[in-house]
Amino acid sequence: MCGIVGLFLKDPSLEPKLGAMLTDMLITMTDRGPDSAGIAIYPGETSGKTKLVVQSDAPDEDFPGLDTAIGKAVGGKVAMQVKSTHAVLEIPAGTTAAARSALADISSRLRVMSRGESLEIYKEVGLPKDVAARFDLSQMSGSHGIGHTRMATESAVTTMGAHPFNTGDDQCLVHNGSLSNHNSLRRKLRREGIHIETENDTEVGAAYLTWQMQNGATLGEALQSSLDDLDGFFTFVVGTKDGFGVVRDPIACKPAVMAETDQYVAFGSEYRALVDLPGIEDARVWEPEPATVYFWSHDAAPTTEKAA
Repeated sequence: MCGIVGLFLKDPSLEPKLGAMLTDMLITMTDRGPDSAGIAIYPGETSGKTKLVVQSDAPDEDFPGLDTAIGKAVGGKVAMQVKSTHAVLEIPAGTTAAARSALADISSRLRVMSRGESLEIYKEVGLPKDVAARFDLSQMSGSHGIGHTRMATESAVTTMGAHPFNTGDDQCLVHNGSLSNHNSLRRKLRREGIHIETENDTEVGAAYLTWQMQNGATLGEALQSSLDDLDGFFTFVVGTKDGFGVVRDPIACKPAVMAETDQYVAFGSEYRALVDLPGIEDARVWEPEPATVYFWSHDAAPTTEKAA
């Protein structure tokens, strides 16, 4: 089942409303995934540092003094902002490995949700409206973001099993569908040094794209390769630092709809997720084609590539 939403803003004047628009879209998809929800947001401004978004089931015990402890481990000042069960740590660039090691030593409850110069991921178990409220998602601003409501079918309902998944700097993925070769691919990717934390098939999809891009592929090329290397059925929406991409498997049995105006590009598992967006009545609305990669970037012209 599951529900996916995504919003890429062309008009900077809408950026203060990104969180509110994405939250409304996410809540609309509740009946497609009521057990957990998550959102990945790109604030659109960076400080040259790396953000680590960290989650704990016991934040009152784990977060006090965490910025100081991580600062000692990475050899620099660390800023921290706590949002419910998540804390956003800003650490010096190039110190992610040291910070991860320190987090593991401090508490086994501390788990990294995302890393990157811009990306922030917030996800938890619970109804989408409750997850959105605990993190004040509607108050967040940014240039683009993606979200997911989950109905677990292949693994337990946990925070770590919720989407989005982040496996590379400023890269994340949400997924509707099921991969059949994820176990063998997970073993291969781990041997290649790709960090995978869960048994969720979606994290394998994200890790596969990370691996492809680490070996020189563009996101578009990595998405094209996924059509050959990933077995099963899937709709992927992928976020990067400057844009987002969409691809469906060649059968495309999972629902998907997109809309584009001069102000934004939007994605939803169903059209009703898009109906409250500004100017939707004048938008170009279409169903993404099977085995076709769509990508929008703030740094380049939009692309559409159909598999041969």
